[in-house]
Amino acid sequence: MLAALIILPLIGAVVTWLIPSDRLRPIALSVFAFGHLGVTLRLLIATPPPSTDGWFNLDALGKIVLLSTSVLFFFCAIYSIGYLAYRLERSNRVLCIGLLICLSAASMVTITHHLGLLWVALETTTISMTPLIYFNRNARSIEATWKYLLICSVGVALALIGLYFLAYATIVAGVEASLLLDDLIRDAGKLSSGWVHAAFVFLLVGFGSKMGLAPLHTWKPDAYGESPGLVGAMLAGGLVNLAFLSLLRVYQLCLATREIAFFQNALVVMGLFSMIMAAIFMARQADFKRMLAYSSVEHVGIMAVALGLGGKAVFGALFHILANGLTKGVLFLSSGNIHRSYNSKSTDHVRGALRRLPWSGGIFLAGFIAITGSPPFAPFISEFTVVSSAFIDGRYMVGALFLISLGIIFIGMALTVLPMVMGEVPEDSEVTSYRDTLWTVGPPLGLLLLVFLLGVWIPAPLLTILRDGAALLEVHP
Repeated sequence: MLAALIILPLIGAVVTWLIPSDRLRPIALSVFAFGHLGVTLRLLIATPPPSTDGWFNLDALGKIVLLSTSVLFFFCAIYSIGYLAYRLERSNRVLCIGLLICLSAASMVTITHHLGLLWVALETTTISMTPLIYFNRNARSIEATWKYLLICSVGVALALIGLYFLAYATIVAGVEASLLLDDLIRDAGKLSSGWVHAAFVFLLVGFGSKMGLAPLHTWKPDAYGESPGLVGAMLAGGLVNLAFLSLLRVYQLCLATREIAFFQNALVVMGLFSMIMAAIFMARQADFKRMLAYSSVEHVGIMAVALGLGGKAVFGALFHILANGLTKGVLFLSSGNIHRSYNSKSTDHVRGALRRLPWSGGIFLAGFIAITGSPPFAPFISEFTVVSSAFIDGRYMVGALFLISLGIIFIGMALTVLPMVMGEVPEDSEVTSYRDTLWTVGPPLGLLLLVFLLGVWIPAPLLTILRDGAALLEVHP
């Protein structure tokens, strides 16, 4: 069953490559996405034991990220049926193939406990998503594509250096050289402290650049702004979580080596800096898709702060993987509809979306309310858990900066979103062929309902997985 997570999307990539019709490929994409989601749910119910060699083990941390990724991918695939019907002027073969290869690599990230294989899978997600950013084939999209590829590849290369240092630490310690997480945790007390510190620094910078933590976030505004809505959803709600899972693996190792304070302090600093940077650039943002990119910078900062605080805040970080990932899907898919209707991403031209597109405009507005941490949506639960933990643990300065940043970001987003959805449609607004349909409205609406449901009720099986994940990080919420 674990192999099916990897193989099924690869078979789908071959099938979509062979299909000649641009109209049929999104349907095939949806079929394989549904199959992957079915396998994922089956594995959550009946999880197989770890492989005998220790390379593969779907633990609670992997389950959380796998569930979030598979659910988001399924809704994005359904959305592609309606969205790509409006983009028949160019072939979608590369788009569908790239998404399925990315899903296969993403699944590998969630199930492997070999840090070298994890690195390979994470880099594969970067490479497979790169041509998808260039889908619109204009000068700005090619610039965004190269920026994404170069910055993320350099970041992941730094993570590779960190893995080399980690492997060398085992050689210096005279233990069996290995990059298996379980072996490293077992021998953590014997590892060379200096090399371990160096490894942690490179791994944090490397995986942090993949997440988009400031100041390593410079690829995000361009990549998110120029890519199609469903690609932006996977970047912001899927690949970010994969990079965060990689940091969680490093966190597990830090706990075992007793060097956790150094790593936690670095996470808190980078997380707060990301939130502050997002607050600065969010104000009066004229491009609403770039605004969503800075929102992503904010939320990876929230996850980093939560992980750095430790204690009960880690439970909030794990829940935020789901809350942020699904809410980003709501925002990017509905913003893609608005972009198609107005043929513009500028708030100078996009006005009165609620009148022109009642469904997409309403969903986008609800997504804004959710992503800013307002009840009764899921991000409120995770953010409240983090900030309350900061004050309970006596980290008053961290809690204060956290709240101030959230307040500024709420105001900044409101100044962009509210004029977009309210008011009258400009008289000189371009008339396009786009109309809301079940295929383009249903997926973001379904994601919004899930975000609402998780805000008022966390199913017992999911709560168990979250608690098991916290326990792996030596946290007992």
